[in-house]
Amino acid sequence: MIQKRIALSLLSVLLFVGMLFTTVPEHSTVSAAVSYEGLENTINTIMADSRMRAASSSVTVRKASTGEIIYQKQGDKGITPASTLKILTAAAALETLGENYRFTTDVLTNGKVTNGILDGNLYLRGTGDPTLLKKDFDDFASKLAILGVKRISGNLVGDDTWFDTIRLSPGIDKNDESYYYAAQISALTVSPNTDYDAGTVIVDAKPAARGKVAKVMLTPETGVVRVVNRSKTVPKGTKNTLKIERQYGTNNIMITGNVPVGSAGRKEWITVSNPTAYALDIFKKSLLAKGINFDPSSKVLRGKTLEESKILVTKNSMPLKSLMRPFMKLSNNSHAEVLAKAMGKMKYGDGSWNAGLRVMRDYAESVGLDVNEWLFEDASGMSHANKVTSAQLTELLYQVRTAPWYGSFAQGLPVAGAPDRFIGGTLRNRMKTGTAKGNVIAKTGSLTNVSALAGYAQTKDGETLIFSVLTQDHKSSTIPILDRIATAITNSTIK
Repeated sequence: MIQKRIALSLLSVLLFVGMLFTTVPEHSTVSAAVSYEGLENTINTIMADSRMRAASSSVTVRKASTGEIIYQKQGDKGITPASTLKILTAAAALETLGENYRFTTDVLTNGKVTNGILDGNLYLRGTGDPTLLKKDFDDFASKLAILGVKRISGNLVGDDTWFDTIRLSPGIDKNDESYYYAAQISALTVSPNTDYDAGTVIVDAKPAARGKVAKVMLTPETGVVRVVNRSKTVPKGTKNTLKIERQYGTNNIMITGNVPVGSAGRKEWITVSNPTAYALDIFKKSLLAKGINFDPSSKVLRGKTLEESKILVTKNSMPLKSLMRPFMKLSNNSHAEVLAKAMGKMKYGDGSWNAGLRVMRDYAESVGLDVNEWLFEDASGMSHANKVTSAQLTELLYQVRTAPWYGSFAQGLPVAGAPDRFIGGTLRNRMKTGTAKGNVIAKTGSLTNVSALAGYAQTKDGETLIFSVLTQDHKSSTIPILDRIATAITNSTIK
């Protein structure tokens, strides 16, 4: 993963993050102090905007040093949190799995290699690693070749039994299933690049000769999906109406519409139905490319690794503390759901959503949150049925500051106005100027008619405040209002 550093804003970011890592004392929830009256008045003025008056909202601001609430408006009202729910998911995962937790992927066999022939099955066993790339399968194949494997007499078996077989979390609309933010979850999957959108393939359609269908490239190349190309290359200057989506319930990728000559075409991250089959397909291609062939009777199938099997090759993922960056900065939904199932597997021996969400509730209760104020049916925030209050969300952001893994948590949060994707994340194009730039470190959330922002902001005189602004049911976007509130905090001087 490329993690560039932006010299101009990095110093302020590092200073702010350093302040975030300081230990804080126990708190008591006290009403707003007189010294914060100016900030209170400013936020009230912002809240009077017609867009906020038309929406349902919940707003809370706390002192990071004590947890004292210094501003609140409908702080106990349950609002759909969207991706700010990932704050709870990240905290629970760091607490339950540990910041050095790594996903493991194994290649095993129940046979022996004799004269270049592996007489038995070859197993690919996963535990949910969302960062597996094609090059990792190439490495597996290279290592098998070094071990002398030239032919496999048995089957190629994908073992995804670490998790259950339910692939989609509740609340995923069928119209979303084509797209990267609604990828299917499996213990064995592939990501197309280092954004690590597991379970997707990049489909890049570009103009060809006039009158011809678009040229299509898949990354990685896979035979699991079938491209149905009904597009047409049209004259330069014509409107680009190209559309790429997966046909519901199939692995047919439908490409329709017009692509103008000279245009960039269109690129989409399209989900794959059955990520396990996808991983096996990529692995088999890697094996064949290294000169490792299969007997004509060999099959590619899903199954459980036989107990007598021995590990030939193992890959461990990056530690969880490093995964926090692509997960939180880019708000990766599949990472959230994988972590939920991984937590369920570790604590309850059950790689399911029910077990994973139970762990998240256990964690919330363990740090003193009111679990009755947290309603959620996934770990990513995709469901509109999820509800939480701004008071509870800011309480969580206060509590995590004393955790030993807090540094890993905080460095995963997007930084306002920082242009690098792996620093600014989903805030890289927001609050790009003024006092908010580099001084707001927060998780974003966005669904249809839902906008949220929750995190930390530093005032002009160097105090860190915790804030959460949750909105739903709005007719016009409230994102500018959320940013104005965060900016108001950074503009404030506490007297």
